[in-house]
Amino acid sequence: MSRNVVISGGGTGIGLAAAQVFAADGDRVLLLGRRVEVLKKAGLPGALTYAADLSDPGAVRGVADFVGREFGTVDVLIHSAGGAGHLEPASESDDPLDRVAHNWTVNFRINTLTAALLTEALKDRLATPGGRVLFVSSIAAYRGSGSGAYAGAKAALHPYAHDLARELGPRGITANVVAPGYIEDTEFFGPQIEPARRERLVNDTLNKRAGTPGDVAATLHWLASSGAGHITSQVVQVNGGAERGH
Repeated sequence: MSRNVVISGGGTGIGLAAAQVFAADGDRVLLLGRRVEVLKKAGLPGALTYAADLSDPGAVRGVADFVGREFGTVDVLIHSAGGAGHLEPASESDDPLDRVAHNWTVNFRINTLTAALLTEALKDRLATPGGRVLFVSSIAAYRGSGSGAYAGAKAALHPYAHDLARELGPRGITANVVAPGYIEDTEFFGPQIEPARRERLVNDTLNKRAGTPGDVAATLHWLASSGAGHITSQVVQVNGGAERGH
C-alpha cells in the first residue's frame, strides 16, 4: 500500500535522497523547506511541495492544514531540516556574548524547534498503528561541533525522540533517530569543504570513505519499514565506524 510521507528539509541532501527512496516505492511524498526555488528544483515527479519556516508556529499550522487536506493520515514523518546556520544572517554585533547568543539561538531554532513544532502539529495525524517518526541528528551530538551550538541542538533531539517513543508507543508508533557522520553532497559545509578537513573526516572512518545521502536515506527507509516495527527510542549511527558512542 502507498504510504504518506512528510519530509522536512526535503529539497536537498539527505531529505531529497530519502524522498527519492520512498517515492520509488510508490509512496506519496510531501517535501517541506523554506526556499520555494529549491523545492521547485528538487524535480521529484509526483511529489507535493510546501514552503514554510518550520520554526514559526503560524507557518507550521499552515503545514498541518495542508497535510490534513492532501494526506489526512501521515505514515512516515522525517525531520531532516537543519544545519549549522550557514544560510542564516550572521550576528551584526561586535560583542562576543551577543554572537554566542545568536549562534546558539539559530542552531536551536533550525535543528530542534523545527522538529518539535512539526511533530506536535502532526502527532494526531500519525497512522495508528504503524506510524513512524524519524529524526536526523549528527555525529556531532557525540563529538561536539566546535562551538557546541550545533551539537547541542542535535543532541536535544535524542531525549525528545525517547519521550515521543514512550508517548506514542501504545498507538503502535515508533520514534527513532539516525545520526550521520561526514556526508558528502549536502549543503552542510557550504560550497566546498576544506580538503584537509575532508581528509581527516574520511580517515576517521573504518571503511575509509565519505558517507552519501543515499546511505542515510536507506537507513531511514529501513526504520520506516514494517520489519523495524519493534525498534523504537534508538539512535542509529551511520558514520562508517567513526563514532561508537551510545
